[in-house]
Amino acid sequence: MIVRLRSTTSTMFDAAALATRGRPHGTVVVADEQTGGIGRHGHSWHSGPDGGLYLSIILRLALAPADLPAVTMALGLAVQRAVDEFAGVSCDLRWPNDVLLNERKLAGIMVQFTETDALIAGIGINVNQTDFPEELRALATSLRIETGREHSKDALLDRVVAESLRAAQMNKPEILKQFAAHSTYISGKEVEVDGRIRGVTAGLDEDGFLLLKTAAGVERIISGGVRPI
Repeated sequence: MIVRLRSTTSTMFDAAALATRGRPHGTVVVADEQTGGIGRHGHSWHSGPDGGLYLSIILRLALAPADLPAVTMALGLAVQRAVDEFAGVSCDLRWPNDVLLNERKLAGIMVQFTETDALIAGIGINVNQTDFPEELRALATSLRIETGREHSKDALLDRVVAESLRAAQMNKPEILKQFAAHSTYISGKEVEVDGRIRGVTAGLDEDGFLLLKTAAGVERIISGGVRPI
């Protein structure tokens, strides 16, 4: 079932409310605009009524909180595959939750548990925007900017939902294997994390956390914004 909204504070809030009322696995909330789109660590997600695809999916899976990083990566793989096949592009994945196109952010994913143990998978994709606020222009991009043409958000929505529901059923070892194979950021990349630590990426551990070789040894990165140096 797809619940369509013209405007909302956040599709994640609406999906969480529906989950507490018993809406089933696979229910999707999609909006043309979010006035309070959210990203990881309380960051905002630019969600104006100018061409983005903003959706949240209710997932009812037998998972523990420790599985959350792997689910986030599975959804990244799903969005990457859906966008690549839909638009004929080649996206990259930046651990843990960014989908990039030509080194700029095209999409972001956030996954949270609800009080009823359902998962809410929030996905934002820049589709038909032709410009961004000044502070985002060097960091963000859209399919329209990159391909020079407008795209059907409804057609992309169908692909993203189908791929997301499929990917959410993958087991953790397969998720980690595929993410490492489809991301240039997982191994051999010089990066910094939140501007506080620098090193070279050295793969994922068994839980899906990033390993970073630094001058002091190998660090296990549990969270943080990863950026190339």
